[in-house]
Amino acid sequence: MTAIGYSSEAWRLGRGLWRSGARSLAELFPKGLYARSLLIVILPMALLQVGVAYLFMQRHWDLVTHRLSEAVARDVAAVVDLYRAQPLGADDRRLREIASERFRISVDLMPPQPLPPVLPRRFFDFLDPLTRALPHELGQQLKYPIWVDTVGKSGLMEIRVDLGFGVVRLITKRTLAYDANVHVFIFWMFGASLVLILVAILFLRNQIRPILKLANAAEDFGKGRFHDFHPRGAREVRRAGYAFNEMKRRIERANEQRTAMLSGVSHDLKTILTRFRLSLAMLEGDAETQDLEKDVDEMQAMLEGYLAFARGDSGESATPIDLAAMLEEMRLDAERQGASVVLRVIGRLDVTVRPLAIKRVLSNLVGNAQRYGRRMEICAVREGRFVAVHVDDDGPGVPLDRREDVFRPFIRLDEARNQDQSGSGLGLSIARDIARSHGGDVQLADSPLGGLRASLRIPV
Repeated sequence: MTAIGYSSEAWRLGRGLWRSGARSLAELFPKGLYARSLLIVILPMALLQVGVAYLFMQRHWDLVTHRLSEAVARDVAAVVDLYRAQPLGADDRRLREIASERFRISVDLMPPQPLPPVLPRRFFDFLDPLTRALPHELGQQLKYPIWVDTVGKSGLMEIRVDLGFGVVRLITKRTLAYDANVHVFIFWMFGASLVLILVAILFLRNQIRPILKLANAAEDFGKGRFHDFHPRGAREVRRAGYAFNEMKRRIERANEQRTAMLSGVSHDLKTILTRFRLSLAMLEGDAETQDLEKDVDEMQAMLEGYLAFARGDSGESATPIDLAAMLEEMRLDAERQGASVVLRVIGRLDVTVRPLAIKRVLSNLVGNAQRYGRRMEICAVREGRFVAVHVDDDGPGVPLDRREDVFRPFIRLDEARNQDQSGSGLGLSIARDIARSHGGDVQLADSPLGGLRASLRIPV
């Protein structure tokens, strides 16, 4: 293999690894715009604060602590030298006064004894530069065994130096060896960050809310719930809102024009059919006249089906209804026509839909089950944010590979069960279009009764 082939293979492998890593990283990040916007604001701020804190701890605080520890170590070394210079057993009262007044160190000469063991340190004590700087500086200034306690809870620190003839015990304030204002700096840094994060949350929430309202308005409009939408927010969001309102007005005008045109066509065609009926009524009632009347009735039903399919029932407004009451009314109508119907309702079925359109869907499903089966069961159940209505029968059913075909307009199966001999093949097509315009769907499946199950699922 040539060098070019090796490099291209390596390029493809690297690109694949990069894409895989990018997808894995994307899965860890939040999916919402609000959370991502907060992450864009908070993550750089957090990284900046961590960087500033690290540099401050490593450079400023560490440097200042070493300088102060060096000064304390020199004072301690001076006191130790004074003790070594004076005669053994001499009065050290004046020396202790000088150490207290000049160096602010409390000094005491103890009898010879072993130095205490090294005190255990906690995890956060290792982050304190004083625990490293002061023992180091004392070791540089003194050549004697020393013991330092800088990890106590009090504001004091204790130093012991073994001189052989005795142990010099020195106690001084911790603030002499490190910068006491560092906590104020850290508190101010994190406090300012918290305030900035709260401000960012408030501003981002106000910026995201208009986008969510625009999305809800678009979703409601798609489901036939017509509400006035007033654009708010940033200039780009308002521009998208104005574009949505303009699109909504254009769609409404197109629907009004189509409805008016279909109404005119329906009126003209029904006028012609009425003339046919009148002409047939004036003829003698023989077999040929009855066939013509049947053809006129079939043409009337087909015309109404075509117009309903083209119109789509989009002019109706969505209102809250109780779906259980509508199903009970359909059950009574089916029983009056001699059908055997069992109705089961589980949970509350309050939904916001176009009532006549949904009633047409359910009438189509119930009518098909009543036409092709002897027994029928209707089960309506609340499933989270959706309501599902299952219509089961014990009829012949529809083959699995042809179930999607019955939803196509003007398609008739040889042994189809969703249309009668005079049908137009639009019943289930209209039903699915209406369901999808509400954000739901109509599906066919095997029924527990042995026939077909037609399921309507619409959002609450």
